[in-house]
Amino acid sequence: MEFREKQAIYLQIAEYVCEQILLKQWPLEAKILSIRDLAVTMQVNPNTVQRSYDFLQQREIISNKRGVGYFVEAEAMARVMAFRKEQFLENELPVFLRSMYLLDIPMEEIEIRYEKYIDETFKEKKYED
Repeated sequence: MEFREKQAIYLQIAEYVCEQILLKQWPLEAKILSIRDLAVTMQVNPNTVQRSYDFLQQREIISNKRGVGYFVEAEAMARVMAFRKEQFLENELPVFLRSMYLLDIPMEEIEIRYEKYIDETFKEKKYED
């Protein structure tokens, strides 16, 4: 995984975990990768993944069953969506809207491109739901 410079790596790993949950790659109440396994996958120090998992546990997105491993919480989907929406609306949307304004991009063009993106990127997901 390529990490962005402007955000802590542990937060980017937490975003990755959240994305896996949103994409239903990691089902609710399912066991997830161990700290070591995710560290190897992400090519980071296990302490960084531990920090990510601690962060997600505080938000009740994952839980640790001692001696068994980490699991996705039953209410994780709603919690991830709420957390990610808050992050997006506070951090990313203002930058996006500023660019729209400065570049004089009409909302209609954004709507068209958004629909096209969804159709091309998530068309398999439509048939799975």
